[in-house]
Amino acid sequence: MSTKFTWFGHSAMGLETGGYQILVDPFFTGNPASSISAGQATADFILLSHGHGDHFGDLEAVAQRSGAVVISNDEIATYLDGRGLKTHHQHIGGGYHHPFGYLKLTQALHGSGLPDGSYGGNPAGFLLTTLDQKKIYLACDTGLFGDMRLIGEEGIDLAVLPIGDNFTMGPDDALRAVKLIQPRIVVPIHYNTWELLAQDPHAWARRVQAETETTVSVLNPGESLEV
Repeated sequence: MSTKFTWFGHSAMGLETGGYQILVDPFFTGNPASSISAGQATADFILLSHGHGDHFGDLEAVAQRSGAVVISNDEIATYLDGRGLKTHHQHIGGGYHHPFGYLKLTQALHGSGLPDGSYGGNPAGFLLTTLDQKKIYLACDTGLFGDMRLIGEEGIDLAVLPIGDNFTMGPDDALRAVKLIQPRIVVPIHYNTWELLAQDPHAWARRVQAETETTVSVLNPGESLEV
């Protein structure tokens, strides 16, 4: 059994694992970095880290068309219940055995709020243990925090970290995060979508590989890797 990770651009991601398709933060329409359109996106489950428009994105359209179950914090899931979507409510520190694996919500140092201005609860990252016991940490939008070391103690096979700066960790803090987490593989995301987030991922990869034992996989939007 293998798990395939795909980066669609910005923070939109996909996982294929255990026979299930999972979308994360499905922002396609209006995303200049996106490799697919909202109409091409499909999912059995959608993970939503927080309510900002560049993450909430096309969630409702994709979920309604595909019938996907949306997994998010209680506040966002309650909001989506009222809009007729299928949801599973979780919260930070809590885990649940979904059909695709054991998913725990982690803290993320960021904001939230939904596109219509309603309360979006606390932002989150995701720690997934797949059915074949691979550990995948999607940090989502976050600043650096010391408890990333505790996440690393899980033995992370793949960490996906933002490097764009301004709204999230930049390259320096993302390098520190790699040192705390010590994943086998790391993928940088949330950069170069707009000029404000301009970064050189290859320069960052060289720093990571010079200072840690982690392998960096720099993906172009639409590219995948096997975990």
